[in-house]
Amino acid sequence: MDRNPSPPCSDAEEGDAVGNTVYSKHWLFSVLTRLIEVIAPAEPDPAGSPEGARTELDEEMENDICKVWDMSMDEDVALFLQEFNAPDIFMGVFAKSKCPRLTEICVGILGNMACFQDICMSISKDENLGQVLLQRLCDSDSPTLLETSRLLLTCLSQPEVANVWVERIRENPSVYDCVCFIMSSSTNVELLVKVGEVVDKLFDLDEELMLNWIKNGTCRSVGPSVDDSPEELPDFKIVPCILEAAKQVRSDNPEGLDVYMHILQLLTTVDEGIQAIVQAPDGGKETWSLLYDLVCQELCQPDDPPIIVQEQKTVLASILSVLSAMFASQTEQEYTRMRKSKSCFFYYMPLIGSLIRILQYMEGCGKRAVDNSKESEQEETGRTDVNEEDFHLKILKDICCELLSNMLQELTKENTLEGLHQGHLNEQTCSCAFQNLLPLYFASVESFLEVLREADQTLAENLEKRFPSLKVHT
Repeated sequence: MDRNPSPPCSDAEEGDAVGNTVYSKHWLFSVLTRLIEVIAPAEPDPAGSPEGARTELDEEMENDICKVWDMSMDEDVALFLQEFNAPDIFMGVFAKSKCPRLTEICVGILGNMACFQDICMSISKDENLGQVLLQRLCDSDSPTLLETSRLLLTCLSQPEVANVWVERIRENPSVYDCVCFIMSSSTNVELLVKVGEVVDKLFDLDEELMLNWIKNGTCRSVGPSVDDSPEELPDFKIVPCILEAAKQVRSDNPEGLDVYMHILQLLTTVDEGIQAIVQAPDGGKETWSLLYDLVCQELCQPDDPPIIVQEQKTVLASILSVLSAMFASQTEQEYTRMRKSKSCFFYYMPLIGSLIRILQYMEGCGKRAVDNSKESEQEETGRTDVNEEDFHLKILKDICCELLSNMLQELTKENTLEGLHQGHLNEQTCSCAFQNLLPLYFASVESFLEVLREADQTLAENLEKRFPSLKVHT
């Protein structure tokens, strides 16, 4: 079905309406009663099928329960469903039903109900329901997984109950296995984005859980299978699973890519996370290659208008933050040995060129944003505080400058000559780099200038004239 049917209006007598809605209490009662009969029939199936073994809903029942799904977005209806103990009915569905569509709809209804704070608290504090919902993450049905992830994200986004779910997930190792299984094997972009949002929220809320997941994957574990029989899963590691999901969403969903890049960035906030990235069997090559390709081939390209940096500032900040952390932990890593060799110049100089281009684009955008911000704030309040957009641009600039300064310090004469030849380095780009790096990264600029003198004496002298502070120290 392309969409859920529209909810029914109440044609009943006065007093039958649910709250201030036009929906009928009697109709809702009848649907929920029929739902109970679906999972616990009064008489055994004459065909001898085991109780609850039906895998498909009849069309009328599906239409009606889908109407309830739509109606549950209304708070009055959600409260009515809670009073009728709908969550307990859904528990019975999860325990007995073999119908994926029915399970999906019931989880979806709970997800709508959880959007309201009091109901969310009630659902979250029900330990049995909480455990059963986490088990849905091991389901083999993608729509059910999507609705389960949406429900979890809704609960994790409410401060009053977030810790309840974090603790519950921390105590359920199977959640790690199921999430990694989804990220590493699913091709459903919508599901991958929602699961990524759940992981991102979990890591942001609780560093201990993130550390546990980073260290996980040291033993074999049991996970989902189509026929509900135990199936031994691979020895999952969190970083490869994140990378696989990022590759799936990168082309179809920019917001999803942003989510997975932020997850990687969160990993680099702890030493264990950085080590998990750079001590992978490939020495971090896969991570570096993916991020390098995004920056150098997809984001903020020469044929993009400069304003693109505004749209991409958060994903760029996450990517550059991870690259910077990897670069800083460069000793004994394969990609470091590669970038110092002539054959792997590809991994080095184009990234410097991209960093400078980002800074060039930011100069114009930043000035316009600040000017607009000052004008509007002075008109409305007389204040000149930096707004949120300027704040994110500043973060991006800081990360970009830190990585650029570290990379410039590592340049050799050979690298520099190649950069000049390919156009990544010239007077304009070097001036932009110096303008943004000085005076904070003076040592890096001075180190690069020494190498530049060997590669292009004239360019070095021109830059010294434009930046007199450098000439004083030479």
